[in-house]
Amino acid sequence: MTPYEFRQSVRRGEFTGNTAGICDGYIQANVAILPKEVADDFAGFCGANPQACPILAVSEAGSPYLPTLGKDIDVRTDVPGFFIYRDGKFAGEERTLLQLWRDDFVTFAIGCSYSFEHILKTAGLRIRHLELGYGVPAYNTNIPNKQVGPFGGNLVVSMRPFNAADTIRAIEITSGYPNVHGAPVHFGDPAAIGIRDVDEIDYGGRSEVRDGEYPVFWACGVTPQVAMISANLPLGIGHAPGHMLVTDLPLSTLTSN
Repeated sequence: MTPYEFRQSVRRGEFTGNTAGICDGYIQANVAILPKEVADDFAGFCGANPQACPILAVSEAGSPYLPTLGKDIDVRTDVPGFFIYRDGKFAGEERTLLQLWRDDFVTFAIGCSYSFEHILKTAGLRIRHLELGYGVPAYNTNIPNKQVGPFGGNLVVSMRPFNAADTIRAIEITSGYPNVHGAPVHFGDPAAIGIRDVDEIDYGGRSEVRDGEYPVFWACGVTPQVAMISANLPLGIGHAPGHMLVTDLPLSTLTSN
């Protein structure tokens, strides 16, 4: 189905799952929704941490619409799930934001690494979490984000395992797509970035690192949600990890090559 048709199925409540592998070749977006009073600081945070938070679009204050990303997008209903944060703590999940929406909300759409997985597959690389039927696993790290205003915290990363040759190829390919996280931030020893065990996943699905493979880590769009927690906001909203906004934009519109 087309991205528009897919979003309609989400809007109707027919699809509520992880969007890994959905609408191959189109850009998926992480979502961060915050009160207008902190939107400028959050935009500054994204600018200071562009690999984790590459901005694709920003809504008008109070508007749930993102017309530059696709036909009839309504962020309140077209994302399969949301995480709610209150006073710096996780406060539950919501399927839609129709009841929570406020006139002062600003939506940030941030590039997602699901977007480039189609290109990796086309190049012959195997995406383990897709083969296993899961979303990508993601982890908290010990790498500090650059603080802007109240927003800080540490980087979150997603992981895909590859052998040595495919790791090099993955770096080459994804470096051409900086607006969906670009090249990896690390590969090899997870402990070097504060991850004790790749089988102990903080967000998302799961994968397997097999003999002869390296865990390869990309900056992840859950990072803004860690920043929301560090800011101790009265209310902030993000997509449920792995549950992205699927846009009408082909990935080819973002390549820098």
